[in-house]
Amino acid sequence: MQRTPVTSTNIRSIGYDSQSATLEVEFTSSDVYQYFNVPEHLFQQFLHASSHGQFLNDSIRYNYRYQKVS
Repeated sequence: MQRTPVTSTNIRSIGYDSQSATLEVEFTSSDVYQYFNVPEHLFQQFLHASSHGQFLNDSIRYNYRYQKVS
């Protein structure tokens, strides 16, 4: 999945696959997680958030099923 670099102390890049509604987050630790059934509008909000880490914690991390992929 192609990811877009973001400015964040904890997140290196984020990507989205609209066909599967999967959000992918690469952390600065190089860990990559996928979050499932995330609406595209939420990805767009995440992409443009003033604080990517806070947005992930507040709106995504505890609301969507996820798995570590690397």
